[in-house]
Amino acid sequence: MTRVKIIFTALLLVLVTGCTAGKPLSAASGETEWGYKKLPYDEWKFLFIYPHALPALATEALMVDGAGYKTTFHDVDNTESSKVSVGRWNEHLGVTQSYYNKGKALPLMLRFCWDSVIDKKSYETTVFFKQGTWDQMTTLYTDSYRPDETYYRDTMVIGLAPGGKVSVWLDNLGDPVVLQSDAKITTVSGDEMRMCRGVTKHPDGYVYYGDTPDFIKDKTYPYGNW
Repeated sequence: MTRVKIIFTALLLVLVTGCTAGKPLSAASGETEWGYKKLPYDEWKFLFIYPHALPALATEALMVDGAGYKTTFHDVDNTESSKVSVGRWNEHLGVTQSYYNKGKALPLMLRFCWDSVIDKKSYETTVFFKQGTWDQMTTLYTDSYRPDETYYRDTMVIGLAPGGKVSVWLDNLGDPVVLQSDAKITTVSGDEMRMCRGVTKHPDGYVYYGDTPDFIKDKTYPYGNW
């Protein structure tokens, strides 16, 4: 993993928000039109999952954060199966430990490469985050089951589904995960890919394995509503 300071974060903010005028954006100084502020905790993490028996695998990632850093993840944590997500994403996805997929500042853009084994192709997905995600990641919440305890939404869950469909949530402890519906998500494949062209963990092709052959038998692609 490599992390370098960049000078074009302000330009990215303009692209995301569509702003053409107003207060100058200076993410590196901690002040932006979005009201950027530091994380109230040491780091946040992001996890990749796929629906039960419909395997996918994230391979590389690049993140630009609001503090002005670009982080390249040559290795990412393993993409886990969401065993409770059959036919649709479950509201309770669960989280696991993260070793590589971590950020020190609020995310502005995340681009990642992934193999959809079930689609037998590779994709490149870019996610631009908006103010709503930043607000949720820096707000202190009360645990519904333990009113005397509080927590931050410091874990992002990214779902990789058939058809190149990508969803992004923030974990919410025992409550349903929170879909980041205002995040701008774009997924491309083939010649449209820029960062991910030729990036794959399946250079010799894709083979269905495990529960997949029996699970998809007599079912119609994309095997659910994603």
